[in-house]
Amino acid sequence: MNCRTLLGMILLLLVSCKEGYHTPKEISEIEMDVEVKRFDQDFYKTDIDSFDKLKKEYPYFVPRNFIDVDSLWRAKKLDTLEVELLEESSKVFPDFKDEEADLELLFKHIKYYFPEFEIPEVVALTSKVKYRSKILLQKNILLIAIDTYLGENHKFYEGIPKYIASNLKKEQLVSDIADVYAKRYITSNNKRTYVEQMVSFGKELYLKDLFMPFKPEASRIGYSEKQLAWAKVNESEIWSYFVDKELLFSTDTSLSNRFIAQAPFSKFYLELDNQSPGMLGRYIGWQIVRSFMKKNDVSLQKLATIDEQELFKKSKYKPAK
Repeated sequence: MNCRTLLGMILLLLVSCKEGYHTPKEISEIEMDVEVKRFDQDFYKTDIDSFDKLKKEYPYFVPRNFIDVDSLWRAKKLDTLEVELLEESSKVFPDFKDEEADLELLFKHIKYYFPEFEIPEVVALTSKVKYRSKILLQKNILLIAIDTYLGENHKFYEGIPKYIASNLKKEQLVSDIADVYAKRYITSNNKRTYVEQMVSFGKELYLKDLFMPFKPEASRIGYSEKQLAWAKVNESEIWSYFVDKELLFSTDTSLSNRFIAQAPFSKFYLELDNQSPGMLGRYIGWQIVRSFMKKNDVSLQKLATIDEQELFKKSKYKPAK
């Protein structure tokens, strides 16, 4: 068995059995130095009439075909909302020491499983709360919109649905970055059937198990601890519903909205709906992939490319009652 795959399985067992997590020696010894560049703070420290140094430091923020970027940046510095975003973001992230330590650990885990991984240039900035694009990875530049991690009850998030705002907190930052990298390593094809969609998300969540075992399991899928507990307790009933309703190989596009998409709850059209968390299709896909990896000797590279229906059949997934 591939040693990295074996270690991954051991890590999953350790995390499920112990509250604490101790990084294995072979991972902790990987050389990694992460420094987050604070464009947000550098920008507001720069004089309104002198952006030359800033443009040299952050050339990727200067569009090639945009001649008068200085005027754009002057307007940004004079925008009262932008100024308040900086102030509030600086309160939550006065420095990035804790986050840098977490990112270093995350990147070490990714590097262990995918040796071709290269440390990105990590840049923090504000985005006028564009919460649908909290993390962007462009080439090897990782952009973090820190104004989307101020805490679920922050005043800037009024009007944002609560099920979305619940993850606009700094504790979710590592998970969101791990998600971006998991998607990079999973082969993405058109998934027509419901089970293919579930398994595709399950692959990504399985990689997040390996990338961030030092963070709570619930955060990997974006659940609260209560939501994760509900999914675990009801796993058998959820699966029986999917099977009894013959949903697995259905191509009904509404199933994605009901069980895959981020939502306040899943839609069984039963009285229990309001008690359930959203994304239960992803949760079940996660368990299918975990089952597959326990029962089959495959590398992570093979996992990334294997056909989802083939994986499902070989997983022999059957939740405990």
